[in-house]
Amino acid sequence: MPDLSSLIKAYDVRGVVPDQWDETVARAIGAAFAEFVHAESGATAVVTAHDMRETSVPLSRAFAEGVLSRGVDVVEAGLGSTDMLYFAAGSLDLPGAMFTASHNPARYNGIKMCRAGAAPIGQDSGLAEIRSWTEQLLDGATVFRREVAAPGTATSRDVLAEYSAYLRGLVDLTGIRPLKVVVDAGNGMGGHTVPVVLSGLPLEVVPMYFELDGSFPNHEANPLDPANLVDLQRAVPEHGADIGLAFDGDADRVFVVDEHGDPVSPSAITALVAVRELARGVGTTIIHNLITSSAVPEIVREHGGEPVRTRVGHSFIKAEMARTDAVFGGEHSAHYYFRDFWRADTGMLAALHVLAALGEQPRPLSDLAAAYSRYSASGEINSTVDDAAGRTAAVRDAYTGEGGGVVDELDGLTVTLPDGAWFNLRASNTEPLLRLNVEAPDEQRMAQIRDDVLRMVRA
Repeated sequence: MPDLSSLIKAYDVRGVVPDQWDETVARAIGAAFAEFVHAESGATAVVTAHDMRETSVPLSRAFAEGVLSRGVDVVEAGLGSTDMLYFAAGSLDLPGAMFTASHNPARYNGIKMCRAGAAPIGQDSGLAEIRSWTEQLLDGATVFRREVAAPGTATSRDVLAEYSAYLRGLVDLTGIRPLKVVVDAGNGMGGHTVPVVLSGLPLEVVPMYFELDGSFPNHEANPLDPANLVDLQRAVPEHGADIGLAFDGDADRVFVVDEHGDPVSPSAITALVAVRELARGVGTTIIHNLITSSAVPEIVREHGGEPVRTRVGHSFIKAEMARTDAVFGGEHSAHYYFRDFWRADTGMLAALHVLAALGEQPRPLSDLAAAYSRYSASGEINSTVDDAAGRTAAVRDAYTGEGGGVVDELDGLTVTLPDGAWFNLRASNTEPLLRLNVEAPDEQRMAQIRDDVLRMVRA
């Protein structure tokens, strides 16, 4: 039997096919998911969608078979982005399952599951139960007492046009100045959704790698890795474009480059979108995770908002958004969450906000973004370590006491220094890694702290 503890993780299902999971496992997960949502809320149907990976269709069909076996219907939305699945789960008020491994290499696949209304399912909110039932099913056990009178029914529903119309109803781009936009879809789902969402607007779209290809022949669909942004950074000035957009494999994240080809930090995008959402006057709370720039809470307060700081991870962000009724939330990893989008993350809606902000005024993006970028940041730096706890303790000891640092352990170790500089050191949940993020008033100070902490981590 496969090791489900390494397959069904804190937030989703993710693993190598067929080494870690296959259609048999997908079928069992589908039955467990159907039983979970039926027992919890009486759900009688679920909606599914899948990305362009070779294994996504057979895995999603096997999952659907498992769902149907428990007398629960399946609405198949077909090919789509993760945020399109969230739209379907929200607009149809159905639990959902998206088949994708997001930015992971071609041999991986996974499932992102949600409750009706796109509400999250994580390790502490249902995923552990689904894993336990799946294990028992694969072991041949009789798991469920509920009798099923008849299997469910599968139907198809294309929601791409509805998804596009909904997003365009939230951000009006019809009156902006004409913009030239280079979009790198990375052979992922942006190549499917971008042409529909951006059609008919005052935008000249220059497509890059729009061909759907789960083997990712041009580069990995992971724009968080700077190596995967190089083609876009080169193309934007070559085409004389105003902006570049890069989507990850399942198109739920978006990364932005300016007219020079320089990346705009996700923290700056978070602040920019937060200001736009606050200006609507429909809410004051903005969520940001603890490794976004200090500029984010500063700018939120300057515009009359109330910033709320959370741990890293979509389940924490979404829980805080629900608790505080926040209008918007952003993460350093370029996940952007909107109350108007069922508190789910959508790279496409964030991209529309950035295009609107740029097109509603005459300045280039580099000038516009500069207003939201106040400090020097290292970006996330990973170190492979044998003793994450011991290395973290050594760094903590060095920076507290006489070091003058103020310690916060909301998520890993965060140390704030007297000059306003700070760093966060977090252990990975799934790998022997420590992740370091540093921010300081200037580049020299940032580099000093970065190198000092890395020396201790990698000693």
